[in-house]
This record gives sequence, structure tokens and C-alpha cells, in this order.
Amino acid sequence: MHTKTPVITVNDEKWLRIPVRTKLILRGDNLAEAIQEGLSLAEIEISTDDTLFVSEKAVGGSQGRYFVLGEDELHVRPLARFLSRHVTRTPAGIGLGIPETMECALRECGVLRILTAAIAGGFTRLFGRRGDFYRIAGSCARSIDGPTKGTIPPFNNAVSLAPLDPEGVAKQLSRKFGCAAAVVDINDLGGNILGCYPPETDRNLLVQILSDNPLGQGTAQTPAGIVRKVSSDRA
Repeated sequence: MHTKTPVITVNDEKWLRIPVRTKLILRGDNLAEAIQEGLSLAEIEISTDDTLFVSEKAVGGSQGRYFVLGEDELHVRPLARFLSRHVTRTPAGIGLGIPETMECALRECGVLRILTAAIAGGFTRLFGRRGDFYRIAGSCARSIDGPTKGTIPPFNNAVSLAPLDPEGVAKQLSRKFGCAAAVVDINDLGGNILGCYPPETDRNLLVQILSDNPLGQGTAQTPAGIVRKVSSDRA
């Protein structure tokens, strides 16, 4: 389990982050039911003022947006093998640096877009500029995760894709649980809100509240959490 501090101060206000432990959410599982089960087991009650946040990997897992290497059918074309050899790996992870993740990028983003990004990125790197590949390829490429040691199986040996319709998923969860909801991409290097409901939810504030990745990485099996403002009478 992670050991992040449950309360964080943002803009002189305190916010409680409550991790929600669930079963492993995989292809075909009902996301809302898994979260409800986790809430019930932990005897956590959600109020209308809370914000429920769910990791993109849990959403994508329920949608079957992953390929387990060696198990799922993922035919890698020669172009993917060639392009992956020219990807610079960063501390953020494998990225598109292996043929399997590059193949998924070609499928998700389109061959033309990935080729354009590769050519432009290779050209600007000659002048010391980096990052143009992902800027051109877009969020569909940035959201592809490769196998990561320490992650709960089967995702330690899988390629994970961005979830489908995160805004719609957030809306469904909001209506199910009667509070604001968000689908988030949060890790130890930063964060992004992929979808939220209601639309006026302060995305920047939510990113700051989750900036230290309160759900943790690895095998914590806490793919969801609750953000709750700490009022003076609770302090």
C-alpha cells in the first residue's frame, strides 16, 4: 500500500483524499459496480459535495482497452518495429519505445499522423528540440502505456490504451453516485483530467489536489478515490 498523506493543502484549503480499494478491474467488468462494492466493504459513504475520481487504467480495463503480451492477439507490423527503434525513452516509462506500443499508436492515431510526427520530431531533434513527436501525435499516443514492473498483473505485462469517452464515463459515474466525478491520469510525474462531470468542475484545482498521486502506483489496487473538502468543524 502507498503511504501518501491523506490530507493536502491547496489554496489555503485542506482536502481529504480517500483511496477506494476494489477488485482487479478487467475486460467486461462493470466499473460502477466494482467501485460500489469497494465503497461498501470500506463502509465509505459519498456525499453530494465529494468528487469521485477514477484512474484511466481502471476505466480502460473495464472497456478491454489493453493487450496482454503473449496472450492477446497483437500483430506487429514491420513499420512499428522500425519506428520504435528511434523513440527516446524517458523516466516516464517505455512510451512507444517497443514495437507493441508503437503498433498500438499506429492503430489508435493513424499511420499518416504517426509518420508525420516521426519525421517532424526527427528533424527538430537535429536542432536540440525534443517532444515534437508527442505534440504532433497527440493525446492518443501519449496515453499508451507499455509493460511496467511493479504494476499489478496482468498490467505489468500489457499495453494499455486510453479509455474511450472519459467525459461520458465521468457523467455516468456522477449520476450513479450523486456527486462530481472525474477520470484522471495521475502518476508520480504529474497528472491530467481526461474527463469530468459536471462540466464546470475545476480541473486545475483537482490536478493540484491529486498532484502527489494519492492512489499510489504498483499493486495498491486502489483505482478510485474520493476528494472531500475538510471543513473547519472536521479539522
